[in-house]
Amino acid sequence: MGKPTGFMEYERRTNPAQPPLERIKHYEEFHPRLDREQRRRQGARCMECGVPFCQSGAVLNGMVSGCPLHNLVPEWNDLIYHGNFEHALRRLLKTNNFPEFTGRVCPALCEAACTCGLHGEPVTVKENELGIIEDAWERGLMVPRPPRVRTGKRVAVVGSGPSGLACADQLNHRSHTVTVFEREDRPGGLLMYGIPNMKLEKRFVQRRLDLMAAEGVEFRPGVDVGREVTARQLREEFDAVVLCCGASDPRDLAVPGREAEGVWFAVDFLKETTRSLLDHALAEGTYPSAKEKDVVIVGGGDTGNDCVGTCIRHGCRSVVQLEMMPKAPDSRGEDNPWPQWPKVCKTDYGQEESIARFGRDPRVYQTTVTELVTGERGELTAVKTVGLDRKLQPVPGTEGTRECQLLLIAAGFLGAQSYVPEAFGVEMTARGRVATPEDGHATNLPGVFAAGDMRRGQSLVVWAIREGREAAREVDACLMGYTNE
Repeated sequence: MGKPTGFMEYERRTNPAQPPLERIKHYEEFHPRLDREQRRRQGARCMECGVPFCQSGAVLNGMVSGCPLHNLVPEWNDLIYHGNFEHALRRLLKTNNFPEFTGRVCPALCEAACTCGLHGEPVTVKENELGIIEDAWERGLMVPRPPRVRTGKRVAVVGSGPSGLACADQLNHRSHTVTVFEREDRPGGLLMYGIPNMKLEKRFVQRRLDLMAAEGVEFRPGVDVGREVTARQLREEFDAVVLCCGASDPRDLAVPGREAEGVWFAVDFLKETTRSLLDHALAEGTYPSAKEKDVVIVGGGDTGNDCVGTCIRHGCRSVVQLEMMPKAPDSRGEDNPWPQWPKVCKTDYGQEESIARFGRDPRVYQTTVTELVTGERGELTAVKTVGLDRKLQPVPGTEGTRECQLLLIAAGFLGAQSYVPEAFGVEMTARGRVATPEDGHATNLPGVFAAGDMRRGQSLVVWAIREGREAAREVDACLMGYTNE
């Protein structure tokens, strides 16, 4: 490392955040980046630790520690410190197809495993990664590099989320002809419609899609494979098919009154907000609005937090986020040592905005909904709740009622929607995933593969990218007899 003492000389400094009461007035990103000189100092904090847990991706006590993509973190941090951003870009892109996505939405498993974090503040790995790639875009280094020759092999990728895009990108650069099918009107999957714009602006997603198209990847949006295009058609037209449709079958809320008007699955709610933002500038009546409504969100995870931030921007009257589990501790327990993933309570951007707007954290722990109350026209007016013990059993005497005109279900996913696997005839697991070998991506059908959440289950963008890369390697070997990916 060029600055072995950098971690002692420079304090951790993150990209500044626009104050909550200002940023809730818009749907744009609110973390302006540090300049080059400040970023170099942050790169200098990466120490010569000998064993870089940050890039390990190792499983410790059932949790992953470090980057699943095995990003060459110490290398490009050193290159940042020396001001060699162009070489840092090459080392970054060697392992990560889309650092502009992970640099914005990844929970930074790398930083949780950073050696500097053992007794102090970890290196700003995630923001350094984003700094490298955005510097490259701004300086015109991210230009199309289409293959000079083609193998003559054709591959269909079904689904254009992060796993599908990573798979397509890898196979295209291996010189295969790749077509990506997407049922929505725009490619991008959850990157386009599942993650709010203020967390990942869609112009950055479209920028990458445009680059891939210029390099030869064909995108066919608005095509629902399994319904509008048959599995047989794809298998006859292409030499291989990779299913990357995600785990988009939402877990429902089985309570009396579920049919009430004003109940949405969280991902559908977020999708329609983004679609309206892109197509209609959020004109009234073009999306399910939370304006002047009391909102209850069932689910305490990232999607629930995204709903909190979105509803506040809509202009909701109040927002509550119900979580069945107890509140996580504020600091590591003795049974959760470094470099394991820290199981601690995190206050995310939506919750910060709720605290600033309404004066309180929206999260209510160990509570669930038991019934939905409706008005004369079947519209949602309130929810009945009950407290839960640590075994998730109802606690007598904790029953209550909350006014509610909009209920958002963010309770996770059961697995892949069944119609695509059924159309192809691929085997499924009991947990709603496409069945493949534990260390492979081939299905029970020759030439048909699966990757991403559809195979792994609901997970992170960084894992989806890894899945797509690994599937591409397996497809390439199947088509060519070997692979150098």
